Amino acid sequence: MFKFVLIPGLALSTAFTARAEQIDPARIVDAATGDWDGDGRMDLAMLVAPADSTSDDQIGICIYLRDSDHELLRLSLSAPNKIWGSTSADGVFGQEPSLKAVGKSSIAIHSQNSAIGRDRWDQTLTVAYRNKQFVVAGYTYNHYDTIDPNAGSSCDYNALAGKLQKNGKDVKTEPRVIPIAKWNDDTGQSICGQ
Repeated sequence: MFKFVLIPGLALSTAFTARAEQIDPARIVDAATGDWDGDGRMDLAMLVAPADSTSDDQIGICIYLRDSDHELLRLSLSAPNKIWGSTSADGVFGQEPSLKAVGKSSIAIHSQNSAIGRDRWDQTLTVAYRNKQFVVAGYTYNHYDTIDPNAGSSCDYNALAGKLQKNGKDVKTEPRVIPIAKWNDDTGQSICGQ
């Protein structure tokens, strides 16, 4: 009986250990601190390049919250493949993603292509901590064509308030709670009708 309990316990421990990814410091693309959960203590958000260099343009988001009992950071969210961008120091200028603290408890993640091809764009994904989870609070997307000046458009979406503006005009929409783990660029493009 003791062996039966011990073996599943070891298997369960191994399963949790396999999920805990080690982040090589060289893979950290950008970082910001802020009080994401509103407890008065500083937390940490990072953009992290994938471990597999063949998909180095799909960057993950890792968010650490301060432990309630100790002054230690604990991983709260690991969402791989969320942001497009160049992660190489030798990469193309104008394709670097960035991350910064905005407001009291939000994180703005900016990505762009302002360098290659005629289709240029930039987007900002705003993430907020609501009801003990990280959700998309807003999404702003702008694009333009370097050859056709009439081909561009803009979109600003406030998911939590249910406000959407396309090309400066208000569009009726409902508030939505979208966990960041379920978000991808296609979600934003479909909201903006691109």
